[in-house]
Amino acid sequence: MEEGVRGMGLESLRESQTDSRAMPRPAESPLLSVMVPVYNERDNLPILYSDLCQVLESLGHSFEIILIDDGSTDGSTRLLRELASGDPRLRILELVRNYGQTAAMSAGFDHSRGKVIIPLDADLQNDPQDIPRILEKLHEGYDVVSCWRQNRQDSWMRVWPSRVANRLISWMSGVRLHDFGCTLKGYRREILRHVRLYGEMHRFIPIFAHWAGARVAELPVRHHPRYRGRSKYGLLRTFKVPLDLMTIKFLGSYSTKPMYLFGGLGSLSMAIGTLLSVVTLYQKFFEAVKAHRNPLLLLSVFFLLVGIQLILFGLMTELIVRTYHESQGKPTYLVREGSEDDDPSDASRTDGSPAP
Repeated sequence: MEEGVRGMGLESLRESQTDSRAMPRPAESPLLSVMVPVYNERDNLPILYSDLCQVLESLGHSFEIILIDDGSTDGSTRLLRELASGDPRLRILELVRNYGQTAAMSAGFDHSRGKVIIPLDADLQNDPQDIPRILEKLHEGYDVVSCWRQNRQDSWMRVWPSRVANRLISWMSGVRLHDFGCTLKGYRREILRHVRLYGEMHRFIPIFAHWAGARVAELPVRHHPRYRGRSKYGLLRTFKVPLDLMTIKFLGSYSTKPMYLFGGLGSLSMAIGTLLSVVTLYQKFFEAVKAHRNPLLLLSVFFLLVGIQLILFGLMTELIVRTYHESQGKPTYLVREGSEDDDPSDASRTDGSPAP
């Protein structure tokens, strides 16, 4: 990023964007949507806006910029409104309170219109100059481009826990990436139709997309130190990763067959309980060990009861999963392409929507 651009004030920025104000509003479906979650980044917004306009205008494609105000309290909301009033390509989404990055990104995905969607952070650590490289990678036939902050400009207290978390995520998910936490990514719009975000799952979007059949590539990108403002990320997020991973593993392996998980654990528990019961009976009749004083008796009862509960829980989750899919007309598979004589009213359409 140019130092001269970093020093521009809001008034000079408006003057530099005179041509942008004269441009017509973008078409209903621009080629590119760039979305930026914003939370208390007032000092960075003019620079980010200028850098984005400079890069996107040089591409020669139709585009829109979506800035999602996630309940900012530092004056970012007022500044965003002023910027949007002078540029029809800039769209603002104001959330009623601070929901977190995952919810902000989900709102951006829902309201974007571009065929390609590229999210990035508002803290100027992601470089807009990498956007053309992302588009080139998508043009090679990939559906998702996950960026890798190869030379990350953060403190070691954030870098090293992140590296451990990334290796753990790669190992458990089967999607081998170096950097799941980088917001800067590129998505083809159609692949995001199958992704729903909850909690703090935004970092796992490439995993969800991979499960939906997307072709995922990794691209090393530049990373800048934070010049203004304070980071919104704490070390506590690292400790949430194992909990999120358990959710991811369950959704990926057992979301359509939960009985395999709970029934398998229940069967194992009942087998252990049965074995302990046999040992208890053997000790009673052949070793004169009184059953009511044998701790193995309580353990056998415990494992048998837990096994029965797990199997019943598996049956309940099977009913919930079937109700979920059938009530919304959601198929248990996705179709990339179909022949021309396929029935378009079939409920197994690739968008997962129910038949009319």
